[in-house]
Amino acid sequence: MKLNKKDILAALETISVPGEGKNMVESGAVTNVVTFGDEVVVDIIINNPSLQAKKKTEIEILKVIHEKVYEKAKIQVNVKVEAPETPKVNQIKGNPIPGISNIIAVASGKGGVGKSTVTANLAATMAKMGFKVGVLDADIYGPSIPIMFDVEEARPLAVNIDGKSKMKPIENYGVKILSIGFFTQPDQAVIWRGPMAAKALNQMIFDAVWGELDFLLIDLPPGTGDIHLSIMQALPITGAVVVSTPQNVALADAKKGVAMFQQESISVPVLGIVENMAYFTPEELPDNKYYIFGKEGAQNLAKDLEVNFLGEIPLVQSIREAGDVGRPAALQTATPLEEAFEELTKNIIQEVVNRNESLPPTEAIKITTMAGCSAVKKK
Repeated sequence: MKLNKKDILAALETISVPGEGKNMVESGAVTNVVTFGDEVVVDIIINNPSLQAKKKTEIEILKVIHEKVYEKAKIQVNVKVEAPETPKVNQIKGNPIPGISNIIAVASGKGGVGKSTVTANLAATMAKMGFKVGVLDADIYGPSIPIMFDVEEARPLAVNIDGKSKMKPIENYGVKILSIGFFTQPDQAVIWRGPMAAKALNQMIFDAVWGELDFLLIDLPPGTGDIHLSIMQALPITGAVVVSTPQNVALADAKKGVAMFQQESISVPVLGIVENMAYFTPEELPDNKYYIFGKEGAQNLAKDLEVNFLGEIPLVQSIREAGDVGRPAALQTATPLEEAFEELTKNIIQEVVNRNESLPPTEAIKITTMAGCSAVKKK
C-alpha cells in the first residue's frame, strides 16, 4: 500500500503531545512527515524531557497510524526534545542562600484547599522536566510534605561544610525536602509561639545545604500570619502562588492572601491563582464534570484581582490516594492529572520568566509588626 502525507496528518490530528491541549499538528509539534510506499517517517518536537513522555508520544503515533491509516505501515518516529525555557537567574539581592535562583511561596487563605498537594505535585513535575527543585515545608503546625513524598521516617543527616555542621535535605523523586515533620514524632503536637517557630524555620533555611536549585518552593501555612512574615523577612521571594477552591468561603480568604503579598510594605509579585478541586470526575465516568464547590470561582477571582489564572486541578480520587502513599499524582504517566499538573507547571515557569524579565531583583522585606498591623522598617 502507498501511504500519503494527508492521511498521516489527519490521523495525527486525533492525538496530542503529553501536556499539550491542542492536537499534534495544530500545536506545531509535528515538524515533518515523509512517506515512501508503506513507510513513513514522522519528526516531532516535545518540551517534556522525561523518558516516559518521549515513549508515550512514540507509542501514540505508532498506534494511531496503524489503526487509522494502515495496520502494516512501517513507521519511524524521531522525537526531539526542546525543554521549557529555564527562567533567568533572579539575581536575588543579598541572597542568604547562594545557588538558589528562584524562590516561590505557595500559599492559601484557608486550610483544606490542597495547597500542600499542589506544592508536592508542582515540585515533582518540575523535577520530571529536568529542573533542580527543593521544597521547604514551612507549615510548622501541620507538616504534610514528608508523607506526600514517602519520607516521613527519614531524618536529615549532618554534613560538615567549611567547618560548620549543616543539614542535608532528604531527597525523593528528584526533589530536596526539609520539614519540621522530620524532627517531631507523628503523634507529637507542635505547640510553639511565633518566635520559636521562626527560629526553627531559620535553621531549616540557613543551616541546610540546598546546593544548586532552579526553584525552592515554600509550602506556607494557611492564612496570613506570623510565619508568613518571618519567611518573607528571611528570604527574598521571587513570587507567590495562591491556591483556592472555587467556593465563596475559600475565595474570600484567597483574596486576603493575594492582598497580603500585594501590600505596599511586602510587595511580593503574585504569579497567579490556582483553582484546586475545580470539578469532580468519577473514575467510571471520565468524561463527566460535577462542579461540587462551584464553577470557575478562582478563575473569576483572578480576573477581578487582575492577576494571572494559572490553571485548574480536578478533584480526582487518585490525587488523594497518591498523596497518602507518598507518590505525587503528577508522576503517574498518561493520565489527565499528569497533563493538568504539567500545564500548571509550565504556566508558573512562564510567569517566573516574565517576572524576572520585567521586574527588578527581589530582596527580603524589611517590616515590623505592631498592634496587629505591618509597617515599613526604616533602614
